Amino acid sequence: MEWFNERSGFDRVWQSLFARHIPEAKGPVAWLYTLGSASLFVFMVQAVTGALLAMSYVPDPGHAYDSVRYINEHVLLGSFIHGLHKWGATLMVVLVVLHMLRVYFMGAYKYPRELTWIAGVGLFLLVMGFSFTGYLLPWDQKAYFATAVGANIAGQTPVVGPYVAQVLKGGPDLGAATLTRFFAFHVLFLPALTVLLIVLHLFLVIWHGISEPPVRQR
Repeated sequence: MEWFNERSGFDRVWQSLFARHIPEAKGPVAWLYTLGSASLFVFMVQAVTGALLAMSYVPDPGHAYDSVRYINEHVLLGSFIHGLHKWGATLMVVLVVLHMLRVYFMGAYKYPRELTWIAGVGLFLLVMGFSFTGYLLPWDQKAYFATAVGANIAGQTPVVGPYVAQVLKGGPDLGAATLTRFFAFHVLFLPALTVLLIVLHLFLVIWHGISEPPVRQR
C-alpha cells in the first residue's frame, strides 16, 4: 500500500474526499447533508445502467420501440436494468431539487461558495436536459407527443426560439433526425458536460468545505 500511495497519491485523495470535516448536525437536518452524495450515487447508477441499455437500443424510428421491448423481454435482466434506469431518472430529479433547496434555505450559496452554487445550477439544468432527451427514446406515442409539446414550447422563446426548435428537432417535424439528436445529446454531450461540472463542483466543495448549519441568533 505504501508503494501504491507513493506513486499514485491515493492516500491524499482519500484524505481530501472522505476523511474531511463534516459539519455537526442533529436530527433530520443531518440527513439533508446526504442529498449531494445521494445525487452523485444515483448519477453513477444512471451511467452504468444507461451504458448497458445502449448496447441493445437502436436509435431509429423503425426499431427504437421494438428494441426497448426486446430489452425488457429478452435481454438478461433487461427489464430490471430498464426499470432501474427509468425510476432512477425520476429519483435523481427529486434529489437534485431537494439538494438545491437545502443549499438555498441554509444560505450555503453565499460567500465564498457562489461558484459552487453556480456549478450546482448548471448541474440541475443538465439533469433537466437528461430528462427531456431521455423521454423520447422509447419512441412511443406518449414520448412522441410530450416531446413535440416541449419542442413547441421551446420554439416560443423570443428571438432564439425558432433556432432552438430547429436544433432540437433537426427539421420542421419530429422524425429520425430528432431521435438521433436526442440520443446523441443523452449519451454523449450531456454526460461529458455533467462529468466536467461534477468535477468542478466537488473540487469547490472540497476547497471551501461544507457549510455549517445556520444558527439562530439570540
